[in-house]
Amino acid sequence: MTTALGPGSHAERLAQARAQEQGGDLSGASECYQAVLSLARTTGDTTTEAHALRRLGVLRHHNGQVAEAIELCRASFNIATQARDRLGAAEALNSLAGIALETGDLIEARHQFLQAQSLGADAPSLWGRIEQNLGILANVQGDWEAAREHYLRSLVAFERSGDDRGCALAFHNLGMISADQSAFEDADRYFEQSHTIAERLGEVRLQGLCRLNQSEAFLGCGRHADALRAAEAALRIFERIGSAMDRADGYRVLGAVYRATGRPALAEARLATAIELSHNMGAILSEAEAARELAQLYRGMGRNRETLELLNHSHRLFGRLDARRDLVDVGAKVVALEDTFLAVVQEWGQSIESADSYTFGHCERVAKYGVAVAEALGVDESGRKTIQLGAYLHDLGKVKVPHEILNKPGRLTSEEFAIIKQHPVWGLDLLSEVEFPWDIKPIIRSHHERVEGRGYPDGLSGESVPLHAMIICVADVWDALTTNRSYRPSLSKEEATAEMVRSQGWWRPEVFAAFERTVPALT
Repeated sequence: MTTALGPGSHAERLAQARAQEQGGDLSGASECYQAVLSLARTTGDTTTEAHALRRLGVLRHHNGQVAEAIELCRASFNIATQARDRLGAAEALNSLAGIALETGDLIEARHQFLQAQSLGADAPSLWGRIEQNLGILANVQGDWEAAREHYLRSLVAFERSGDDRGCALAFHNLGMISADQSAFEDADRYFEQSHTIAERLGEVRLQGLCRLNQSEAFLGCGRHADALRAAEAALRIFERIGSAMDRADGYRVLGAVYRATGRPALAEARLATAIELSHNMGAILSEAEAARELAQLYRGMGRNRETLELLNHSHRLFGRLDARRDLVDVGAKVVALEDTFLAVVQEWGQSIESADSYTFGHCERVAKYGVAVAEALGVDESGRKTIQLGAYLHDLGKVKVPHEILNKPGRLTSEEFAIIKQHPVWGLDLLSEVEFPWDIKPIIRSHHERVEGRGYPDGLSGESVPLHAMIICVADVWDALTTNRSYRPSLSKEEATAEMVRSQGWWRPEVFAAFERTVPALT
């Protein structure tokens, strides 16, 4: 059933639909646009038809119906282009670019924004909106100065054209860039300016966005009570107007506030909802951010396995972004994510060692030695990262070895050594449901294998022993020889080197040669 339309021009009817949209009645606005679309098709008014199709696309996008939104906006662009309506075509391209930006296709977003700007050069208000969107894109890319310049140019264009709504959006985005640069007082001022205009215009969704981003700014400067109030106010608005995309971000921010205020159960529930909503809508950036936030929560709770699962999930999502390699912000997010990965793995490795004062620091040293050998062999950066992470977790399975065996001061019996030899397998069992951006599992399973075939647990030999595992093996043996253990004191560097030479058949010649060139000098 469509909403009945009163008398008046097509422009008046579009204004009626737009008023419903701005007031937060997205369902009523959709019905009204559908009615305008039908009438425009009947009368052959292609300008109105293109406009109605585009606004319907925007509404579908806000409701998470991305594929349908793209189809509607493309139809709008095609009709406007055929009718030689440059402004209508520019509006459609601007909307398509906005969808591309939300779904992570940053290259296509930039291409379409610039194409829209070329077509709409004679329309100051549209020019301002495109400048604003280019600012959002620059912000995503981490180029904050460029983003600020775009936002300021958009504000000038909106003020010149008397576009109060545009001014509200510009103030909102200036608030966001100020918060990104930790200028929290400026951010608060800009958000309040935007919110005041949005209230006057009845722009309900924008009011919600102001409160949502204000909450993140409050969180950044430690104003937790204000952050909670703002996040709850934003989410109430998004729930009321049925904007699924904004609800996902609202739950993410609320979860972050609960995490910061020490309410883990509430934080976990809100962040899980944010991930589910984002995933259902195909909103990659939102899902990646929510997954990273939940990983931080689990890290603080000591839930290492789940932390790594979520970090990998977030890492994989960022990897799916169709972005240039020089996108600073996306690249910075990935670097920060990988640093967190390393820190969590390092903490987990240290927690394993803490039960044995003799081996505390062992994983850290094996990582240092392993990376040195890898560099001498010319292993690339990704491989070195794999070796570093594998070193921290190579003895993970020892948590299942009985304490009295692990710390026995004398020689192990054959039965006890058989138990020790299971720790690589047990380590893999503990990580069975965890995936990593780097292939560390062969290191965990095979770091006691030898080229001559007398290692464990699989008795691999020759080229079948993974290179990265062999590098950890040589580093592991050196550290065992040069540090005190429960069953014997450490050897001197000279004694340890002689022992390594006698055992060099355990490793490929090039690996042992790289070890000799690097590791003894580090001890």
